[in-house]
Amino acid sequence: MSDSARFRLGALGKLVAMIVAAGVLVAGLLFPWIGGTGLVARNSASLLDALPVELTDQTPNGNTTVLAADGSVITQFYVNNRTPVTPDQISPVMKQAIVDIEDSRFYEHNGLDVQGTLRALAKNVAAGSVQEGGSTLTQQLVKQTLLQTADTAADRQAATEQTPGRKLREARLALALEQEYSKDEILTRYLNIAYFGHGAYGIQAAAQTYFSVNASDLTLPQASVLAGLVQSPSSDDPLVDPTAAQNRRNQVLGRMLDLGHISEQEFAEVSASPVQTVEGARPPNGCAYAAIGGFFCAYLEQYLTGTLGLTQTQIDNGGWTIQTTLRPDMQAAGDQAVLDSLPMGADLAGMYTAVEPGTGKVLAMSVNRRYGCDGAVDPACESVVLNVVPSQGSGSTYKVFTAASALEQGYGINYRLTTSDPYYSRVFKKNGGTRGPAYGPIGNVGTLPNTLTMHDALVRSSNTYFVAMQDTLGSVEGPVTMAQRMGLNLPDAKAQEIIDGRMGSFTLGPFATSPLHLASAYSTLAASGTQCDPTPVVQILDRSGQPLTGDDGQPVVKDDNCTPEAIPAGVADTLSQALIDDVRSGTGTRAAVPGHEIAGKTGTSQSRFSAAFVGFLPEYTASVMVLNPKGNQDVGSYGGGRPAQIWHDAMEPILDQAPTRPFPPADPAVAAGTKGGGAVVQRPDPDRSSTSTSPRRPSRPAPSSSAPAPAPAPEPVPAPEPVPAPAPEPAPPAPDLNGDGQPG
Repeated sequence: MSDSARFRLGALGKLVAMIVAAGVLVAGLLFPWIGGTGLVARNSASLLDALPVELTDQTPNGNTTVLAADGSVITQFYVNNRTPVTPDQISPVMKQAIVDIEDSRFYEHNGLDVQGTLRALAKNVAAGSVQEGGSTLTQQLVKQTLLQTADTAADRQAATEQTPGRKLREARLALALEQEYSKDEILTRYLNIAYFGHGAYGIQAAAQTYFSVNASDLTLPQASVLAGLVQSPSSDDPLVDPTAAQNRRNQVLGRMLDLGHISEQEFAEVSASPVQTVEGARPPNGCAYAAIGGFFCAYLEQYLTGTLGLTQTQIDNGGWTIQTTLRPDMQAAGDQAVLDSLPMGADLAGMYTAVEPGTGKVLAMSVNRRYGCDGAVDPACESVVLNVVPSQGSGSTYKVFTAASALEQGYGINYRLTTSDPYYSRVFKKNGGTRGPAYGPIGNVGTLPNTLTMHDALVRSSNTYFVAMQDTLGSVEGPVTMAQRMGLNLPDAKAQEIIDGRMGSFTLGPFATSPLHLASAYSTLAASGTQCDPTPVVQILDRSGQPLTGDDGQPVVKDDNCTPEAIPAGVADTLSQALIDDVRSGTGTRAAVPGHEIAGKTGTSQSRFSAAFVGFLPEYTASVMVLNPKGNQDVGSYGGGRPAQIWHDAMEPILDQAPTRPFPPADPAVAAGTKGGGAVVQRPDPDRSSTSTSPRRPSRPAPSSSAPAPAPAPEPVPAPEPVPAPAPEPAPPAPDLNGDGQPG
């Protein structure tokens, strides 16, 4: 038998088999329903009851779009790249082309077209290739909807298995859809869900991918190419194989000509021309491809799933619009300021994190890293949001918590303490608890007066004063709970561990601290005591433009992240006024921006493993931390050096855009206090239980003495490296006025 004979025999067999299958299908349909001019349901309610919820949605979900505060697109989240469009956003010629090649009797049948199916089968079998679609567009819509919304492998297999049962179910659902929706709605939904290749789902994504136009602007040459793609997107890909795409396009044009929908002249002109494409860029997908603020984007994603309880599947397939708090101008300024100080991918990471006082809106997150790329290829890549993760202490920034607690308990801003240098705690032990040698020695970098007020101790960042102030308070509980009330996000278990363990080091900030929550805590001062949890999102709109709601029917984004008077306004305002002098004349002068009143505090952890600066105004609060996130490394400067400079460079272009508000005045009653003028406290003499009034060093106790073992001599304090300032230098380098390598 010749090859041609074998082919004809095989084709005949296929045709007979398909006719039999079609007969089974028709029989299955006619058994429960009665046909008229088409196939109409005897009991329409039972048909509609069969519709899965996925088929009752009028439009498929599209990409979730993430917007910055100014409305610009940061990125999108999606599994299938799709932008649903309405019927009037699709060119009429596109609708005509897809109907003509896929389902020419679309406007005549009721969802199932036996005549068209048999005709297509005969034509395709005879040609040995797909020349014409067999299923109706409505049936294809059912299949693609069930396939693309399948949650499990079993559901996906059920949507594609080649069995009469699956075909029968598709046909019945198609009949139900035809009774529920108009032809134009069904056609639009089909064009919104069809796959056109290159990751483009739906006609808008396809128009953008292949021609860089909107679906409403598609021309006959373009529409005929796209209409030909749905049967075999890879085989007829115009970007990969223009010749195959041209042949398939001409088949579409020929069908449109046969049906009288284009003229002989249109057919001749278009079919003789090569396929002309204008490839469009694929929309960004995920935070690794964010246009700006990749680390902010990753923090947002964590917030959506962790705080708001949304799933990644919902985010990727929701078709939502997420309005975020990110300010592109602040993000860009922060990015540049960090990179001006630390190269991209340097061992030391610089994190600049800005929030808005009184709202908690996160305005910017900058790091000298790239988010989400391959670290094996580029060492500057980072997948951890360093702005959020606690990794090193922030040193003397914690003194503000002690000061706030003392002010609240009646110790005025000018409360005086006289301490020796070095100083040993009268209350706390070196290893915590109630037994053992005294906590110390505590010293200051440089020469500081033995007697300081709280105001001056803040400005000059005295270690000895604030350990002595903790002694005066008698417990770390007040400072620890104050830090929590201000928003430091110290877990309750950790806070209780510090309190129960009587850890006198708390005020010197040795505990790993999140840059974001450090900024958030200081923003409580800027907002006169109103504490707001950080938030990266303003609202989430569903695909219809309405606020996204949860199971309780309420919007998932709630305006309930702030606590007014978390700390007394008088305490916050009095402390802010003192911290203005830290930037004006203390350890944070490098952060000063002429013409603006800025408050702030420097901090440096033990051995200079991190350096920090937090600056704030009524409008903005931002923290800067410099550290090696992978290990301990001397950062080479104190908080008043590189961190304060980064803060200045990031904020100066923002502050120069408009005048800023003055801080509220200090509360006279809080500033004055109720606890008197202060006390004289010195390091304890191990030979005596009383406090010595002279700063002599402790003598070694006799072996039989029950006195605490002598504290070791202070470790040598490394001199800070000079930090070069850009020319012209906005402020002279801050003098080293503070402690034992811990303060700024």
